[in-house]
Amino acid sequence: MAEIRLNKYLASCGICSRRDADKLIEQGVVTVNGTVAQMGCKVTESDEIAVKGKKLSSPDKKVVLAYYKPVGVTCTERDAHAGKLVTQELHYPVRVTYAGRLDKDSEGLLLMTNDGDLINAMMRGANGHEKEYIVKVTKEWTPEALTHMRQGVRLEELDLVTRPCRIEQTGPKTICMILTQGVNRQIRRMCGAVGYEVTSLKRTRVIDVKLANLKPGEYRELSRDEMQSLYAKCGLRLS
Repeated sequence: MAEIRLNKYLASCGICSRRDADKLIEQGVVTVNGTVAQMGCKVTESDEIAVKGKKLSSPDKKVVLAYYKPVGVTCTERDAHAGKLVTQELHYPVRVTYAGRLDKDSEGLLLMTNDGDLINAMMRGANGHEKEYIVKVTKEWTPEALTHMRQGVRLEELDLVTRPCRIEQTGPKTICMILTQGVNRQIRRMCGAVGYEVTSLKRTRVIDVKLANLKPGEYRELSRDEMQSLYAKCGLRLS
């Protein structure tokens, strides 16, 4: 392996995203050959790299899982008070982490991978990757509310207007939404802004990967063809 930046190496090991790798380096918990690493340093496969004293192995074969995150499971690796953590609930022999979060009260498709470059590409909002959701609320939708949602909603607490999105009404209180951005608790905030409270939120698709027949807590490995397609849509090449 040629020299690469340490944050990219950590991401390629599935430890975290590059941004979070930078935070670990800043905290002084990453060492290279026994010496505390500095921001911007480069490493090779011959270097011994450790995080919080735990030596890292060279990056494994790339893995992507489609996982059905149940309600009540939290997408975090750091909060000791979060209860059920996704990284503890998913029992898989290779260490993987999530590419895009779902809040604790939501369920559905979560992509898990050991490839930090893929995580980075999927979380880059400018790429406009589609995510599809089934949303149920407490009262019947009006045409005016749906039009407002489709055009974009101003979220005062975040001082932003959401991007236009696609919405299909599938029942009096149920819609299918397709978003191309990932604002924190976006759907719940959008619905709240037009006077609706979400009772159920399920993600059924990320880019072209579908939840399909998975049940809560189940996962499956993406096929080679699925991975090739996913990587291509993220502007990456699957080696």
